Amino acid sequence: MKDLDAIFFDVDDTLFSTTWFARRARRNAVRAMVDAGLDHGEEEILAELAEVISEFSSNYGQHFDKLLTRLPGRRVENANSALIVAAGVAAYHDTKFRELTPFEDAIPLLVDLRKTGLRIGIITHGRTLKQAEKIVRLGLVSHFDADAIFISEQVGISKPNPKLYRTALERLALDPARAMYVGDNPKHDIVPVQSLGMIAVFAARSSKYPLGEVVPNHTIQDFADFRRVLRETYGVAI
Repeated sequence: MKDLDAIFFDVDDTLFSTTWFARRARRNAVRAMVDAGLDHGEEEILAELAEVISEFSSNYGQHFDKLLTRLPGRRVENANSALIVAAGVAAYHDTKFRELTPFEDAIPLLVDLRKTGLRIGIITHGRTLKQAEKIVRLGLVSHFDADAIFISEQVGISKPNPKLYRTALERLALDPARAMYVGDNPKHDIVPVQSLGMIAVFAARSSKYPLGEVVPNHTIQDFADFRRVLRETYGVAI
């Protein structure tokens, strides 16, 4: 058995399906914009929106405004563009309020991990308020050590810089060899983690990224797999 003191988790596509949620929320937003007067086909709008997000990043604050300037004709007939944008924003957030939920096996896992005495934390990449809101809306706050939640913008270091992970280790006085990280992106969540001597677990369930030549310490399809790894390899009674 190997000794383990701490487990850190990524959030997006690890504790919940960001990919599924984003697809659902964007489609609902586009449908609301069409209902508000955007006179283009739904699939055409979604394709253009995907380009906007790809070019300006998911953290850009004016996706829908930019979208309207790029659609054929560059104007909206017989409708108020501000109302169209507002309809999209409202529908997106309504979807977030209704449907932003963790994987079904995530909370039971975290409840059981809290009983083990391990330090349980999060290291996530993104804007501070955006990632913090996800953690709150997913109902995750009480399942993690308050001093073990690290958001890249808040720390001032972005993935895949190993310094982000090193900061977490140093603040919690952890030995890298006794700390584990669970994430879905090989380049962001596996390579930098292993470069520090941490244990890297690839969460394959909702990952968009192929492993390629990256070799994680463990690959899991779901948290039942993860429980087995913890029991059989690390002697964690879970």
